[in-house]
Amino acid sequence: MPSNNAGSCLDKILADVSKQSATKQILIGAASGWVTGFASAKVGRLAAFTIGGAIILLEVANEQGIIKIDWSRLYRKVDEAGDKVQEKLTGEGPKWMEKAERYVDRKLDQAESTLKKNQKKAKKWYAAFIGDDSGPKINNLHIFLVGFTGGVAIGLASV
Repeated sequence: MPSNNAGSCLDKILADVSKQSATKQILIGAASGWVTGFASAKVGRLAAFTIGGAIILLEVANEQGIIKIDWSRLYRKVDEAGDKVQEKLTGEGPKWMEKAERYVDRKLDQAESTLKKNQKKAKKWYAAFIGDDSGPKINNLHIFLVGFTGGVAIGLASV
């Protein structure tokens, strides 16, 4: 019975975050961000360190002209190897969310390089998204994102 009450209470809190006050939006965003950051730090620390260290060493060798790297092929192979290791360790392969996260991360990197090339268009888009020339226009998404980002940072720092 108490778990049902807790579930209904949580449903009431999260029913429609955009209709809540800015304070509640920030608190909900911070709490969900903290949980996300804490869990991400606990689960992915060793894998991130290993893969990141290997990529840094390869980049140094690439910059020195010792090797020539096809980065897209390397990323695919690293993902495949990581999936196999995860399957051996946990008995199940990576979740679709992990694969989606990798895909989105790569696409964001591509978008960043494209935006650097097209800064004028990017500035126009940013002005349309955040506000106009007179200044930013804060909306519910911005409020939630501030809370979520702060929560992720606190979650990562609290590990």
